[in-house]
Amino acid sequence: MGKPTGFMEYNRKTSSSESPKSRISHFNEFHSHLSMEEQKIQGARCMECGVPFCQSGMMIGGMTAGCPLHNLIPEWNDLVYTGNMNQAYMRLKKTNNFPEFTSRVCPAPCESSCTCGLDGDPVAIKENEYAIIEYAYQNGLADANPPKVRTGKKVAVIGSGPAGLAVADQLNKRGHSVTVYERSDRVGGLLMYGIPNMKLEKTVIERKTDIMKQEGIQFVVNTEVGKDIKAKELMAQYDKVVLACGASNPRDINAPGRDAKGIYFAVDFLAQTTKSLLDSNFADNKFIPVKEKHVIVIGGGDTGNDCVGTSVRLGAKSVVQIEMMPKAPDQRAENNPWPQWPKICKTDYGQEEAIAVFGNDPRVYETTVKEFIKDKNGKLKAVKTVVLEWVKDEATGRMNMKEKAGSEKVLDADIVLIAAGFLGTQKLIADDFKVDLNERTNVVTKAGKYGTNVDKVFVAGDMHRGQSLVVWAIREGIEAAREVDESLMGYSNLSVQ
Repeated sequence: MGKPTGFMEYNRKTSSSESPKSRISHFNEFHSHLSMEEQKIQGARCMECGVPFCQSGMMIGGMTAGCPLHNLIPEWNDLVYTGNMNQAYMRLKKTNNFPEFTSRVCPAPCESSCTCGLDGDPVAIKENEYAIIEYAYQNGLADANPPKVRTGKKVAVIGSGPAGLAVADQLNKRGHSVTVYERSDRVGGLLMYGIPNMKLEKTVIERKTDIMKQEGIQFVVNTEVGKDIKAKELMAQYDKVVLACGASNPRDINAPGRDAKGIYFAVDFLAQTTKSLLDSNFADNKFIPVKEKHVIVIGGGDTGNDCVGTSVRLGAKSVVQIEMMPKAPDQRAENNPWPQWPKICKTDYGQEEAIAVFGNDPRVYETTVKEFIKDKNGKLKAVKTVVLEWVKDEATGRMNMKEKAGSEKVLDADIVLIAAGFLGTQKLIADDFKVDLNERTNVVTKAGKYGTNVDKVFVAGDMHRGQSLVVWAIREGIEAAREVDESLMGYSNLSVQ
C-alpha cells in the first residue's frame, strides 16, 4: 500500500497549528491542513508492511492498540497517494460512520500501532482521514442518501452521542424508522457539549446530523427520557429501544469543604461554556465565569486539558492542573513496547496555551486535594494539596498511594473544576427501564452482546462498556444495530468488521 519506499523517501508532515497566544483569542478550530499534493505524499508513506497493526483494534495491556473500527487504513492510504479520493471515501465509509468526528477528536491509536512508527515516525493516518472526508463533502460524495425501502419497523434510540448516532445511522440505512431522543437542546451528546468548540466545531456535527435528518432520522431534543417521557410509553410506541446515554455520572472529590461555592464538575463547565458560545457568543453570561480568577483543574486526562484550554480562553488569572499519577516518561518504557498504546507524556493544546500565557506547565503530578478552604461566606478561596507517593504494602506486596508527610501546600483557588472521570450509568434511565447494572453501574448484557435483561431493550456505547473513546462508541453502535436488526428481521445484512 502506498509507495513501497515512500517511508524512506518522505518525512511525516501534519497540519500546522495557529500559535497558542493567537488561538486563545477565539474558540474555533486552529489547524491549517495540508494541500492535496502534500497529502498524497503522506499517503505514499504507508509502507506495505504486510500485517497492518494500525487496523487491529485490540486491547493490549488494558489499552487500545490499533483502530477499533478496523478501518481499511492501508487501502485508503494508497488511494490518497494515487489521488483516487472517490474510492478512498467509499473504503473509509465502509467501516466508519463518522470520519468527520474521528479525524478531529480521536487520539489515533492507529498511528501508535503503525509499523512505520516502530523505528521512525508513523504514517499521518488521522490527517489522511481528514483529507478524505472533507474532500467528500466538498465534492458531493457525502450528500444524503435515504433508503429506498422502509421495513415498517420503529426503533427509539436514547442519547445522541457517537454510539446513539451510529445505531441510528445503521438502522436507518436498513430501512427501519428511527427516532433519536436527546435531553439537551442540541444533538450530539458529549460531542456537542463535552468537547470544546476549538477541538470540534459544532457546525461539523450539525452538517452531519442535517444529512441524517434528510435521510429520514427523526431527532427529538429537550426531552429527558425517564422524566419528560417514560420508558413505558416508548416501549409501547416502538418495536425496539436502544439505550446510548453514556457513562455520565461524574466522579466526585469528597474532601472537607466540598460544599464550598465555586466547585464544579468539568462536564458542566464545558457544557455551559459551549452553550453560551453557540447561543449568544457569551453575551448571555450563562457560563461559569473564570476571568481574573485562580482556577484549579483536578484531573490529568483529555477533559482536564480541555478545562485548561477553556479557562485560558476565558481569561483566568492562573491555571493549575493537579494529577494524582506521576509524570509519564517522555519516551516509551521497556515495559511499554510497540504496538501498545504509548504511555508517554503528552503536552496537549491546553497545556501549550497555559505555558505560553503563564510561563510554566500547569501540571502538578503525584498530588491530590486534601481540603477545600472556604471564606466566611462559604466561598472557595484556596485548596490544600498533598503529595502522594507509592508505598509497598508488606502484607500484600501491592503498591499503594499514600500521603507524603509534611508535603501539604495551600494554593489560591477561586474556581475548582473536577475532571476526575465518570462512574457509569445515571440511575434515572436504568431504573425507568429496569435494566440490570453491574458493579461498575454499566448495563449488563451477555458477553459480546447488546441485548439487556429487558425484552426489546438494547444498550450501546459508554453506558455498556464504561467511559471510553469515540471510536469504541461508534463500533458499539454498529454492532448493536446489527443485533437489533437481527431481532427485528430474523437476519441482518448490516456489515460488522
